Amino acid sequence: MPTYPTYKLGDVTEIINGKNQKEVVSSKGEYPIYGSGGIIGWATDYLCKENSTIIGRKGTIDSPIFVNRKFWNVDTAFGIQPSERVLPRYLFFFCKSFDFKKLDKSTTIPSLAKRDLLQIPIPLPPLPTQQAIVARIEALFAELDKAAKHLRTAQQQLKTYRQAVLNHWLTNGSENWEHTTIGNIVEKVEYGSSAKSEKEGKVPVLRMGNIQKGRFDWSDLVYSNNDEEINKYLLKKDDVLFNRTNSPELVGKTAIYKGERPAIFAGYLIRLHYKKDLINADFLNYFLNSDIARNYGNTVKSDGVNQSNINGQKLKTYPIALPPLTEQQRIVAEIESRLSQTSASSVCIENALRQAEALRQSILKKAFSGELL
Repeated sequence: MPTYPTYKLGDVTEIINGKNQKEVVSSKGEYPIYGSGGIIGWATDYLCKENSTIIGRKGTIDSPIFVNRKFWNVDTAFGIQPSERVLPRYLFFFCKSFDFKKLDKSTTIPSLAKRDLLQIPIPLPPLPTQQAIVARIEALFAELDKAAKHLRTAQQQLKTYRQAVLNHWLTNGSENWEHTTIGNIVEKVEYGSSAKSEKEGKVPVLRMGNIQKGRFDWSDLVYSNNDEEINKYLLKKDDVLFNRTNSPELVGKTAIYKGERPAIFAGYLIRLHYKKDLINADFLNYFLNSDIARNYGNTVKSDGVNQSNINGQKLKTYPIALPPLTEQQRIVAEIESRLSQTSASSVCIENALRQAEALRQSILKKAFSGELL
């Protein structure tokens, strides 16, 4: 197994800080403007040369992007330009293999410091070997991409079915139901904690990323030790939480807390203090995750750079068709009966996609340890 010489990333690349977005000449420029998550506009000038790699400085720091044209990067992203000693695609795949999260010292928004990037060790074989490694990675990734495409098609079909079930049971007979708004079926809406979270602590602080398919994912947590915050924001069984700020396609996603473990909730979430004599918690959760609610949310959301917002006042304006409470309970049972049939298939697909991603990382690890060729 060959051993490649190692250099510091700063010695074989140029790492370019992005500029404040206010300095970007946008509108009808020919050069894409990149933030940490992708293209956010167009500029008439550029900062980085073509065939460079973008690494998020704030926000999305673990998803490198390869850009084969000249571009501008704002201050949420670094542009990494390879020297003549590094092939551009070799640099990109190395960045894909590196765990940038271990350099994150923030407890709020993930972020990277340039000084840390400069010190990252990169194995650097001769250029012909770099080219051979790139070719091998791309061939293996193409096979994985083909398999993942089939899995995502099946996943989308399940998602479509899920929405069809929700749309049917939330509208079937609705002409005879009470037509009202969210504001009329809640006592109040409550924003979550804005206090700084910790990597360890007394109770988890649930964030927008923990909301997955109407429930909470407990695998990526931050914590609070603040007793005042814990007392104020401690969740109760059947609390419904609405994600008020996220990307345009994810804003408004909602989850119901089932008392899995003690927890509080962060500021990008809104707790709905609903009137239990008017609405069933699961019915409310299913409604807010339906296309019916999402389509309305798209008409009232405020859009910013990479993010959209639906505040508490706008949430209260959501129209909702409300059957009697006993009918709501029956509808919830009907929905859950049908969606439970898809759960096993959904889990299998997600596991297969995770295995494919793990295999992708295994390929990259072998590539940069000299085991792939």
